[in-house]
Amino acid sequence: MLSMIGLIGGLALLIILTMRGMNLLVAGPLCALFVAVLGGMPLFPQLVGEGEANFVGNYMTGFSGFVTSWYLMFLLGAIFGKVMEDSGAADSVSKWIVEKMGMKRAALAVVLACAILTYGGVSLFVVAFSVYPMAVSLFKQADLPRRFIPAALAFGSVTFTMTSAGSPEIQNWIPIEYLGTSPYAGWEVSLIVAIVMAVFGYWWLKRMIKKAVEKGERFVARDNDPITADDSQLPNPILSLIPLLVVLVISFVFHDSLKQSALIIALLGGVLATTLINWKYFRNYWSAVSEGTLGALIAIGNTAAVVGFGGVAKAVPAFQVAVDTMTSIPGSPLIGGAIAVSAIAGITGSASGGQAIALPILAPHYMDIGVNPEALHRVLAISSGCLDSLPHNGYVVTTIRGICGESHQDAYGAVGAMTVIVPLVGVILAIVLFSFGLGL
Repeated sequence: MLSMIGLIGGLALLIILTMRGMNLLVAGPLCALFVAVLGGMPLFPQLVGEGEANFVGNYMTGFSGFVTSWYLMFLLGAIFGKVMEDSGAADSVSKWIVEKMGMKRAALAVVLACAILTYGGVSLFVVAFSVYPMAVSLFKQADLPRRFIPAALAFGSVTFTMTSAGSPEIQNWIPIEYLGTSPYAGWEVSLIVAIVMAVFGYWWLKRMIKKAVEKGERFVARDNDPITADDSQLPNPILSLIPLLVVLVISFVFHDSLKQSALIIALLGGVLATTLINWKYFRNYWSAVSEGTLGALIAIGNTAAVVGFGGVAKAVPAFQVAVDTMTSIPGSPLIGGAIAVSAIAGITGSASGGQAIALPILAPHYMDIGVNPEALHRVLAISSGCLDSLPHNGYVVTTIRGICGESHQDAYGAVGAMTVIVPLVGVILAIVLFSFGLGL
C-alpha cells in the first residue's frame, strides 16, 4: 500500500512541481526519492548486493543512460537550429512561407515543418530544436502569442506523424518485435486517424490562438530572440531549405541501417550544409555554436532528470502491481491494451517506455486469443502517445522550457490539448474502425 501511495504521490508531486516551475534537476530526484522511500527501496548501492535496485543506482542509471544515448543528437540538433537562426536561414524560410501561405497560416507552417521532419525520421527532440527559430520568426511576423509555439511544435511532431503507419519513429517500430508486423501495420485505419487528428488538432489550435489574440495577447519579443534582418541581408529562401532537406534525406536513407545513429550523420550534414551555403550571412558563427551547445546541455539535463525518475519508479513493487492490473483489464483486447500502454506511458513519462514494458506481457496473451496483430500494433502505437505527454514528460519539458523558454503555466494548456486529447480522440477512432473490420 505504501509503495502504491509513493508511486502515485511521487508522480503527482512531480507534475505539481513541474507546473509550478521548479527546476527539474531538483524536482526529478526529489520526487524519485519520495517514490523510493515509500516503496521500501534502499537508498545507496553500498546497502544492497551488486545489481540490486537502489535509489541512487537506479536514478543515475536512467539519467546517464539517456545522456549516453542522446547527447550527440541533442548537441547537433541544437547547433543546427542556432546556425539556421544566426545565418538568417530560418528568417528567410519563414518569410517565404508567410508570403506563400499568408500570415494567418503561420501556425500551420510550423506544424507542417515539424510533421515533414518527424515523418522523415528526425528525432522528436531534434525537430523542436530545428524548427523553433523559424517558428519564432513566423509568430513574430504574424504577431501571434509566442506561448503557443510549443503547442504548434508538439502537435506537428508527436500526434498524427509519430505513431502513424510508415513513420520511422521508434514508437511505430517497437511493436514489430513483439507482434511480427511491419511499420505499415493497419495503414488504412492509420491514414484515416492521422487525417482526423491533423484536421481536428489544427482547428483546435487555431481556435485557441484566435481567442488569445481577441483578448489582446500579442507576440512579445525577448532580448535573446533572433535579430530580424531585412530581405537584402537574408539568404535565398530556396537555398535555405536545402539544409532541412539534407537532414530529412540523410536520416531517411540511413535509418534502417544505423537506426537513431543516422541522426548524427543527418544533423551534422545539416550543420555543414547551412555553414557552406550561408557562410557570408552569419553574424557570429562561433557564438551560435556556443549558444547551441549550452542549450543542448540544459535541455538534455532536464529530460534526463525525468528519465531518472522513471528508472526509480519502474523498480518499486507498486509499479509491477500497476502493470499487472493494467494488462489484465477485461473486455475488448484493443481497449484493454490501449489503457495499459497509455497508463504505463503516463507513469514513466515515455511513449516508447510504455510500449516496451507492456508489450512483452500483452503480446503473447493477445496473440494466443487471436487478436489481429496489425490492429493491435496500430492501437498500441497511437495510445502510447496519449498520457505520455503529461507535464513531466521529457519532450514536453524540453520543448516548453529548454527550447522555447516558456513556463508550464503559460504553455502547457495548449500543449496538453494537442498531445493528450487529440491522440486520445485518435485511439478511440482507431478502436472503433478496427472493431467494424476496416483494414483487417
